[in-house]
Amino acid sequence: MFVLKNVGKLIFGSSSQESMIELPQGQLYLVRPLSPKGYSELIFKDATARIRRTGQDYQYQLVVQRVYEEGEAELADEEGEDEELNALAAEKDEKTFLLDEALHFRVESREGSQKVLAWKDLSGDVGDVYEFVCDPSIKSAQVEAFERIARQCQYERKYRKPHSTASEADLQQFDFEEQPIPQASPIHSPTLARSIESSDAMFQLKNEANVGARRDSTPSTASVLAEDAPEPHKEKKVNTPPAKQTGPPKAAAQPEPLEIFAMEIGELHFFDFPSGAFVLQDPSVTAQVSDVGNWNYWLHVASRDRQWLGIPVVADINPVFNFEFLSFIFNQFTEDGSAYSWLLRFKDSKTLERFQDGLMRALWEQLNEVKWTKVKEQDRQYVLDAFEDLNMEDAPIEEEEEEEEPEVEDEPEDDAPQSEHYDSDEEEDDVETAPKDPYTNSALAVGYKHDRSFVVRGPKIGVFKHTPKNHLEFTTNISKVETPKGASFVPKKVMLHNEDRNLILQNDTDPNKLYRMDLEYGKVVDEWNVHDDIPVITFGPENKFAQMTHEPTFLGISKNALFRVDPRLSGNKLVDSQLKQYVSKNDFSAISTTEKGYVAVASNKGDIRLFDRLGINAKTVIPALGEPIIGLDVSADGRWVLATCRTYLLLIDALQKSGKNEGKLGFEKPFAADSKPQPRRLALTPEHVAQFHHETGKGVSFTPARFNTSKDGEETSIITATGPYIIDWNLDKVLRGSKAPYIIKRYEDTVRADDFKFGTDQNVIVTLPNWVNMVGKQHLKRPTRESIAGDFQRINTPRRSSGRVGTRESGRYKLGKDEVVNSPY
Repeated sequence: MFVLKNVGKLIFGSSSQESMIELPQGQLYLVRPLSPKGYSELIFKDATARIRRTGQDYQYQLVVQRVYEEGEAELADEEGEDEELNALAAEKDEKTFLLDEALHFRVESREGSQKVLAWKDLSGDVGDVYEFVCDPSIKSAQVEAFERIARQCQYERKYRKPHSTASEADLQQFDFEEQPIPQASPIHSPTLARSIESSDAMFQLKNEANVGARRDSTPSTASVLAEDAPEPHKEKKVNTPPAKQTGPPKAAAQPEPLEIFAMEIGELHFFDFPSGAFVLQDPSVTAQVSDVGNWNYWLHVASRDRQWLGIPVVADINPVFNFEFLSFIFNQFTEDGSAYSWLLRFKDSKTLERFQDGLMRALWEQLNEVKWTKVKEQDRQYVLDAFEDLNMEDAPIEEEEEEEEPEVEDEPEDDAPQSEHYDSDEEEDDVETAPKDPYTNSALAVGYKHDRSFVVRGPKIGVFKHTPKNHLEFTTNISKVETPKGASFVPKKVMLHNEDRNLILQNDTDPNKLYRMDLEYGKVVDEWNVHDDIPVITFGPENKFAQMTHEPTFLGISKNALFRVDPRLSGNKLVDSQLKQYVSKNDFSAISTTEKGYVAVASNKGDIRLFDRLGINAKTVIPALGEPIIGLDVSADGRWVLATCRTYLLLIDALQKSGKNEGKLGFEKPFAADSKPQPRRLALTPEHVAQFHHETGKGVSFTPARFNTSKDGEETSIITATGPYIIDWNLDKVLRGSKAPYIIKRYEDTVRADDFKFGTDQNVIVTLPNWVNMVGKQHLKRPTRESIAGDFQRINTPRRSSGRVGTRESGRYKLGKDEVVNSPY
């Protein structure tokens, strides 16, 4: 209570703030229990609720405002071209209520910790109420603070004096204990019913609608799922192997445990693909984590009547711990290639903590082959924090005003590059029908200085122009990449350099050398021997925006060394005075730099070193979680470090918030011995992992993730890909701890490389094996069953204008001009 009082005092004391408090995520319903108009209406699928001041003293408003999905706001702006239409649209997107005791504003807690705000619809029929159903990510303390401030506002309106004069008894008169708030019946909304929500939301939906029926029929859950399988899926089942069953698989035999790390009792839930919800399987099971020898560990779940599952503890189980809902969610992969998602729910936080300690000990030891007891206490806490479903410390409590986005034309997505064959009078004979070479696209470099992208395809490089309408247009083809001596090679890595005029190349067969291609001539003009004894693993720019300047030097790493490369030197190009070489095998794997030239280096061991300059020891060493780091990026200001592992991303806040170095970055000053940077593990939710695997037969394997990059603005998004999916993470939502803070788009083939267009987060350049295109963010969608399955109807439907013949299955299929991908090469 003391905390809430002070929160209210702080908020009321700031007269400059229009919005006093906000609940950033939820759904608004209008419920009419006694009305013939219909029981329930979903007003806003995604909304925020806030309390704000008016221009009059002691008058406050309760405001519920619609929140757009990524790209929706831009499309809506284009549809309303005059002020009157925009004004009408604004009214549709916002509901405003004067905070008066006549509203009978109240809050109710439901099963599964769901919080619901309700108030009377004073303009409706008797019994009509508005309900704001809070998202599971909203903390109980936020709702309690919101309710208290609402009471204080009603007090001020009624008595025309500050709430600071009110006693607790005075505020209690605005605690309206009426009949229970009626259920909003979200199933009345077909859009919501079809969505795959976050695991917690699914869990609540199950509690509200299915718990009674499921508990009564627990032993026969698999048969119930089989009976409920919808008829329209018959055609899909013809082409689907038996591995894609939707019921729980058979449990594997339990190995003999040498040591038990954790053994706890909980509820077991299984993710049901048809319903998109976690379904209760057993109300009482024992979950055991044990050491079975030779750095192998086992998770076993069983009840008195049944062995439910047994799986090895490995990174692929994708563990997520949610302490708000006392749950542990994870994946299971069977030998036949199927993927499933499970949820264990425990009785209290202490039980979950004990289970988390045991499981993380097993996972750590399996990945590192080092005993958990040998790890320092602060390093252990760092690992545990990374796997918890928690918020970052500096996450904004209230949403900031949305920045104006560049206008995006509402037109069909063009899923292919423009080429030299792309013209208005294209003949059928002018269309490529198959790849002309055995190579596929493998690497991408996006220009900062000039609007160009470069795509590596074997020993060739395609050059694409970024058009004003945010498409790719083929401009030229560098048909042969070869050394100055005429030896052809396939570039392993490429980097733009010297105002995007040069391309630095590496030949995988000769790691001690690098090559400079002059892009004006389209050929390699220099061969640089870096060092006879130090092979180059990878390389990067001297600073974040060095490729926009004439800076001649750049940085490189070997397995155990960090160094500068200066092409102006005679002989070897490695600068000896700026070489930091380690005796031990650090197994470095990735490098990135900030705008000031601070350097981050990651390793296959999973640790990250932060330097303020070359040639010295690292200022900060960030502990490893266990998986190798395959990609690294840093925000321009050095605040955020983004590491890519195979099954997750790691977002690390490098700003020190306490101690003598408060306000300094980990690049500049070391963290105190008893503190580490705060990690945030970004992973797909286990149910989405299972759904991805169910659709593609592939596990998660991320491409190196990158921030959007701009000289003028801060980073707002992260782009990566796994299999045929590109995934865009909203940085603000990540920092707020939102569930599944990403949007996706599925392609027909594996994504080989991806990056943002420079200067914006609204356009992404995507490289597939035989395909390159630029996609607008408005074409990415939230992860639903529909978006995960992919919508290929447009691609597979013949269009007369494209000159396409037949379908892909007919044998007469011929690529149309919107699918030409190999002509540039």
